[in-house]
Amino acid sequence: METILLVIHLILAIALVGVVLLQRSEGGGLGIGGGGGGLMSVRGTANLLTRVTGILAAGFMVTSLVLAIIAGHRSEPKSILQAPAATTAPAKPEAPAKPSVPLSQ
Repeated sequence: METILLVIHLILAIALVGVVLLQRSEGGGLGIGGGGGGLMSVRGTANLLTRVTGILAAGFMVTSLVLAIIAGHRSEPKSILQAPAATTAPAKPEAPAKPSVPLSQ
């Protein structure tokens, strides 16, 4: 489920970047979005691209939120730093060494 949602999220991100680049900005942009002899008028193309951008942005936001919620519900830590410390029984202390007599002076 998470993998499918992540793939959809990536497709939405790529499509959103593409649609935004197709739009004509105030300064002319890439110049791809308009033109005199097209199937649609300039106004129709602008309305269509604006609507598609809004839909893609809404889908991107929804998938972002769902992925964040799914990631937050995981109970198992993935990092070594987040894992709880392993509890082991303390080792028995060794008996102190007996003092030795000096062999030479």
